[in-house]
Amino acid sequence: MAKQEDQFKKVLSHAKEYGYVFQSSEIYDGLSAVYDYAQNGVELKKNIRDYWWKAMVQMHDNIVGIDAAILMHPTTWKASGHVDAFNDPLIDNKDSKKRYRADVLVEDFREKINQKIQKDIEKAQKRFGDAFNEEEFRATNQNVIRRQKQIDEISAELARVQEENDLAGFKQLIVDLGIGCPASGSKNWTEVKQFNLMFGTQIGASAENATQVYLRPETAQGIFVNFLNVQKTGRMKIPFGIAQTGKAFRNEIVARQFIFRMREFEQMEMQFFVKPGTQKEWYTTWKETRLKWHLSLGMGSENYRFHDHDKLAHYADAAADIEFNFPFGFKELEGIHSRTDFDLKAHEEFSGKKLQYFDHEENKSYVPYVVETSIGLDRMFLAVFSNSLQEEELENGTTRTVLKLPAVLAPFKAAVFPLVKKDGLPEVAKKIIEDLKWDFNVFYDEKDAVGKRYRRQDAAGTPFCITVDHDSLEDNSVTIRHRDTMDQKRVKISDLRDIIKAEVDVKTWLKKMEA
Repeated sequence: MAKQEDQFKKVLSHAKEYGYVFQSSEIYDGLSAVYDYAQNGVELKKNIRDYWWKAMVQMHDNIVGIDAAILMHPTTWKASGHVDAFNDPLIDNKDSKKRYRADVLVEDFREKINQKIQKDIEKAQKRFGDAFNEEEFRATNQNVIRRQKQIDEISAELARVQEENDLAGFKQLIVDLGIGCPASGSKNWTEVKQFNLMFGTQIGASAENATQVYLRPETAQGIFVNFLNVQKTGRMKIPFGIAQTGKAFRNEIVARQFIFRMREFEQMEMQFFVKPGTQKEWYTTWKETRLKWHLSLGMGSENYRFHDHDKLAHYADAAADIEFNFPFGFKELEGIHSRTDFDLKAHEEFSGKKLQYFDHEENKSYVPYVVETSIGLDRMFLAVFSNSLQEEELENGTTRTVLKLPAVLAPFKAAVFPLVKKDGLPEVAKKIIEDLKWDFNVFYDEKDAVGKRYRRQDAAGTPFCITVDHDSLEDNSVTIRHRDTMDQKRVKISDLRDIIKAEVDVKTWLKKMEA
């Protein structure tokens, strides 16, 4: 656990030092759980968004995109259930005065037990080597069996109190588990209360005539209310999907863990409309498809796992999370939900307008069922960034900090250096920049020794460094260095574009989903 905390601190420090994420309004001591994406961060975030969009929209002929407004008619949120049911269980510690989500306290406690199981497994793997059988170990090791039983009991009781909205039972679960305040260790808790997460505001020229509206807490409802508009204007046939990326806002009880949980965040969602009765098949298909998208980035299959929901939302008949191994443990990265026909039927009821699809093959109208994939862009940013940040010990005994971002996502694809700031070398380097920038985001750097420049670009996550030297003036060649291997080779300037493209091209990366 201490190792994880240390790694997380490094992530926070590196994100600021290398221009990825800043605390919002930092000169005024910041605003809690609100962050700004800096010059490198905005590029990485854009590249993640583009990678998702190409895979989700561009590569599917039956999925289109929209960009719905953040502000919507207030009845939208009544129909969706957010006004009445968009709550989190809140609990305060009387001694530390800290406020927490009750479910997160229990989930974190459960995850600590799981981490102990993982440590036992890792020790056994080292001890037995290739002869190790994890399934057999889990079934026979008494410590693992005891801890897994505890996890299952906690999960069952957590699901019950959530399902029954048993707030007294929620507190009792926290007390029975002996959960203390993460900040102080105190176990002096208040009762559990429900807390609505929506930010409210008003529209109108005067206070007397103002209308209460909300900053959207999710992007999905903008898709549902536009379902029929998109279907008719796009002449879409079932099954088809509508995708959207955009900002959402939640007044989180306790926003923490950097950009993992913020009050202003960005979602990448796709709602897939299907014929009733086929939703479970499509749910399975999209679970598999989305995991393949994640794995295409090469961040290690061992860092992902599915978590099937014990407690289903009021609109769902199946739900699972893709969890990622963040520096603070496995947490939700993406959700896949079979939402049934709840949303469209609710909007039909509250609006008085039909939201149905006419199936020409069956010669009848029906309200489609929906399978949703929803991923937090900020969480995906954190997953990529934290997984990529590494400390390496080199053969000469020194260490280097390297940000091994998937090359397709890196903010800058290459940095170009003149060996020295004279003799015509800067002019050649800048000419290379002018040529490459039409296809790639590239960076020019002439300050400090080349070795320091290499290290700077390693830490910033740039896949290639290109050095112009005096021989370049004679043979039109340069030295290209690869970030991950540190291998260097001499190549023609005319070949640079093709060499870089082979490593960073979106097609090359997304093709891995077909493997």
